Amino acid sequence: MRFTATPLAIPDVMLVGPHRFADSRGYFMVTYEATEFRRLGLPEFVQDNQASSVLAGTLRGLHLQRPPHAQGKLVRVLKGAIFDVAVDLRDGSPTFGRWVAATLTAQSAEQIFVPRGFAHGYCTLEDDTEIAYKVDNAYAPQAEVGILFSDPAIGIDWPVAATAAILSDKDRALPLLKDLGDAFPLRGVP
Repeated sequence: MRFTATPLAIPDVMLVGPHRFADSRGYFMVTYEATEFRRLGLPEFVQDNQASSVLAGTLRGLHLQRPPHAQGKLVRVLKGAIFDVAVDLRDGSPTFGRWVAATLTAQSAEQIFVPRGFAHGYCTLEDDTEIAYKVDNAYAPQAEVGILFSDPAIGIDWPVAATAAILSDKDRALPLLKDLGDAFPLRGVP
């Protein structure tokens, strides 16, 4: 596996490239190896999730869980393509409020590791897109928070106009980062 820093060099967000072995039958690849993650000081995962989006322009996010239920994620595309975003919300981080993005495709098989303390979201770039992601902590609905995808203070350059994005009612009603206040303590996020 190849681990590389993301283009904006926000610490701890990494692109993970599995090695693909192809022949006339198709291909084989290892998408996660606990020993390799452990060697780099990265977490082990406890849950696998999968999501499907019917239309290009479907936007999910920005989501995260408050401590002690914070989650790190390893995201990959099974079918189609996404514009995947991580926003640094770690208390005291020099890159607090900055975002980094990567285009992930099923064809490239590249993954992104989003550590604890980052809001996460993605926009589908193709119809019938499917993603799979591992998390290092269980889902805890009481700890779930989010930030509006179009928060101007963050300024994410999404590949879809805000008026054209396909959102859930829940994601459309998320607050701005400045409005979360004390409801969003990140102290203690490793």
